[in-house]
Amino acid sequence: MVIKTVFMLSLYFVPIIMVSTGLLTQTWQLFAAFILSGFGMAGIGMGIMHDAIHGTYSSNPKINKILSYTLNMVGANASVWRIQHNVLHHSFTNIHEGDDDINAPFFLRFSPNVKKNKLHPYQSWYTWFFYGLSTLSWVTTKDFIRLDRYHKMGLVKGENAYRNTFLKVLAWKVVYFAFTLGIPMIFSPFGVGQILLAFLVLHFITGLSISLVFQTAHIMPDVVFPVMDENGMVEGERMIHQLVTTCNYSPKSRIFSWMIGGLNYQVEHHLFPDICHVHYRKIAPIVKQTAEEFQLPYYSKKTFFHALKAHFQMLHHLGTVETIPVKS
Repeated sequence: MVIKTVFMLSLYFVPIIMVSTGLLTQTWQLFAAFILSGFGMAGIGMGIMHDAIHGTYSSNPKINKILSYTLNMVGANASVWRIQHNVLHHSFTNIHEGDDDINAPFFLRFSPNVKKNKLHPYQSWYTWFFYGLSTLSWVTTKDFIRLDRYHKMGLVKGENAYRNTFLKVLAWKVVYFAFTLGIPMIFSPFGVGQILLAFLVLHFITGLSISLVFQTAHIMPDVVFPVMDENGMVEGERMIHQLVTTCNYSPKSRIFSWMIGGLNYQVEHHLFPDICHVHYRKIAPIVKQTAEEFQLPYYSKKTFFHALKAHFQMLHHLGTVETIPVKS
């Protein structure tokens, strides 16, 4: 984890620092730097802050708290993410109106429990573009929108807590935009338009990378999309719920798994979110064997390509079929 942390933070910070200090002078170098930084940003999100906010990076809570701020460094916010991911996504996985990972804008349909419209039949083709825009939305508006909604839901309690969190979100974003846009525009030899375009490329790479890794684990043909009753309750046992709503992929690729923070083992992560991702590869065979022993599903795709293909098929299915029967 320490090696990965140093690597990903360096991959994110060093290229932009090189641009800002004038070490890079050619346009292709500018874009290469921001592309590398985009992969570093994705790596921080998947391999550092994700474990830290779950409290699994270290047994020391202070270290987890400090490293959770790496998310703030890349333009998002740890406090808002903790509610979105730890509280809602892990508690209401694949449940419409509960899981914010599948609560999408009107032009995307990630659940069969969402009413289909005329745009959805084409979503299997255009969703990928919006995946690329996801982190750009995240660092500009999404944190504020969700913070307000979570406050209204009672997940951010008290006006003081809401105000203080809002100000912290705003302050961190000022720092982020100053680092990625302001300083390079002032001190680098590149024009404003070049910096802005490179910034957009950075976010498209980051957004596409993170979205594909997370969404291919849950929006798949095999998984279930349970429905809450009028009291917000869902029948069933929690760990079985995670098994039937989650899918692994590429379990034999150690390098790929290292790069994406072990998130190809989403089943293990959802069953044991309090275990650091470096252990998923070793516990996966035990989980699979136990699932087979109790005749429970254990979904896994052989490669990431197979997962992407299945994800595409599911996007098409959700876009063309009015409803999909909920599996028991």
